[in-house]
Amino acid sequence: MRSRRSLTVFLTVGTVLLATAATADASSDRPVAIWEMNEHSGARTMTDSSGRGLHGRIGNEVRIDTRVNGATGYRFDRLEPDSPPARPGHLVTVRDSDSLDPGTRDFAVTVRLRTTHKFGNIIQKGQATVSGGNFKLQIPSGIVECLFRGSSRSLAVSSPRRLNDGRWHTVRCARTGDGVTLVVDGATVARTAGWTGRIANSWPVSIGGKTDCDQIDVGCDYYAGDLDYVEIDAR
Repeated sequence: MRSRRSLTVFLTVGTVLLATAATADASSDRPVAIWEMNEHSGARTMTDSSGRGLHGRIGNEVRIDTRVNGATGYRFDRLEPDSPPARPGHLVTVRDSDSLDPGTRDFAVTVRLRTTHKFGNIIQKGQATVSGGNFKLQIPSGIVECLFRGSSRSLAVSSPRRLNDGRWHTVRCARTGDGVTLVVDGATVARTAGWTGRIANSWPVSIGGKTDCDQIDVGCDYYAGDLDYVEIDAR
C-alpha cells in the first residue's frame, strides 16, 4: 500500500506556489483506476480499488508481495536489453478501456517507484507508431521521462535528476489543455506548454515494458525495479 507524503516546504515563494498549484490540480481529478499492488503471493490479478473494475493480469515473472522499506509492491527483475526472446511474463497488463485513454480530458498518471537501474518503460498505453497516439513513463539513464503523443503533437517532460537511487519516489505526470507537468515527491520539477490533441487507442495498459516487441527489431524496454502504486486520474 502506498504511503502518502506531505507537501515539502520549499525555500522560495515561487516554488511554493507552483507546488501548491500542482497539488490543487491533483485534488480535483477523479480516479479512473487505482492499483495498490499489495496482493498476496500467488495472486495473478492486480486489483483496481477505484470501483471501476479495471483489474490487471500479472505476468508469471512479476514478483508480487515484495516488501521494501515499509512498502509492499511488485518487483520486476532486470532483463538484458534487446536480448531475445520477448518475455511477456515480465508485464502486468490491463485490457483496453475508453476510460484509460486521455482523449481530450485532463489526464494524470501517478506511480510510486524504487530502482537502482537505469532503463525501461514503467507504464504505457500504446507504442510510438500506433494510430491514436500514446502515453508512457520511462526511465532512461535513471531519469524519469513522461511522454504524451496526440493528434496535434508530442510533449515530453523529464526529471532534472536521476531517481534510480534506491529510494521510493512518487512521480505524477499530468496532461492538460495547457501542457504537460511532472511532479516528483510533491514538487513540480518540469513543465512544457502546448496541446497534444486527442489521445485514444485500442491498446492495453502495459506496466513493465512493451506488449508488441520481439527484442530483435523492436526492443521490449523492460523495466527493472519495484512499483508500489499506480493511479490514473482524469477530469
